[in-house]
Amino acid sequence: MQVETAPTARAIASAGELKLAYPNNEKGLGTVILSPSSPELILGVRVQPFPVFPDDRGYFLEVQRIGLGLNAAFPSETTQISAAVNFPGTIKAFHYHLHQTDCWTPVKGMFQVALVDLRLNSPTFGKRNTIYVGSLRPWHLLIPPGVAHGYKVIGSDEALLVYLTDRFYNPRDEGRIPYDDPSVAYDWDTQHK
Repeated sequence: MQVETAPTARAIASAGELKLAYPNNEKGLGTVILSPSSPELILGVRVQPFPVFPDDRGYFLEVQRIGLGLNAAFPSETTQISAAVNFPGTIKAFHYHLHQTDCWTPVKGMFQVALVDLRLNSPTFGKRNTIYVGSLRPWHLLIPPGVAHGYKVIGSDEALLVYLTDRFYNPRDEGRIPYDDPSVAYDWDTQHK
């Protein structure tokens, strides 16, 4: 829900045509995404299921194929593969990039992913998405520059996130917003619905 209009929004950062600003949201989750083809996805965010092949020994999954799928446009000379292990209940949020695109693969555990569009010129400026992904919903997520992102590990197991970025890590390209920022107003509490 976009409450504040672009001209009155407080600026965060910019790079060329990309201008980021704080939204002015009411507390909530935004839209919970239940389908990879949901029309409610923030502009530029893409979701793609990936196969998991279980058998009596465990399971096999392809994390990513370079040059195919959501990361097809990532240049091989600057693509970086990283991983993060997180303990139950951990919240890592929010950060954004001015240039970098992320492609996430939740390998183990479950994540409550929170996204918010900070791009002033985007038709989805201020919109929030919540996407539950992981062992029970194996979806890749593509997150473009200007979309703030974070997650909470849900359930009782640690979680492993493997992600590709189209650029090598550059701390000057990354900005942070506190997980409890009142302008984003994301509700991290378990909903008990």
